[in-house]
Amino acid sequence: MKSSRPYLARALYEWLLDNELTPYIVVDAEYENVEVPRQFVQNGQIVLNLGPTAVRDLDMGNDVIRFSARFSGKSELLFVPLPALIALYARENGVGMVFGHEPELPVEEANDVDAPALESVKDSSEEESPAASDEDAGGESDGGDGVDEGVERSKPPRKGRPSLRVIK
Repeated sequence: MKSSRPYLARALYEWLLDNELTPYIVVDAEYENVEVPRQFVQNGQIVLNLGPTAVRDLDMGNDVIRFSARFSGKSELLFVPLPALIALYARENGVGMVFGHEPELPVEEANDVDAPALESVKDSSEEESPAASDEDAGGESDGGDGVDEGVERSKPPRKGRPSLRVIK
């Protein structure tokens, strides 16, 4: 399964620009293959302005963010692998997103994913009433597994397959 990080980053970047805000990114400068001006790294991180007036040739691909920027009057090519992206936010108000650690699924598991598995969880939660007994819901009303008490399932999810859960 592909990472959602590059898609979310591009969407958030466009949304910030549409709202006339200045997008900044926080990068883990210690991550492998990160190429940023080391003199501006603090505590292993660097904050970079990605505004259209601050960068040239911005390329936000699925694996890396590449662009040119000027530092102390000198143009430099920056290279940020997407796993090194920590956050993307607006300078003016701090609105944005912090990206957490995203586990990588083996390709074999990704091929087993299909829509009916997700639909079955959705369908079962829509069909049951919120007053269903704990026995029918698999004992989920105790809140022990983080499932919303208002959304209950008639069967526990199948092992090895993804399932949709509502988390409080």
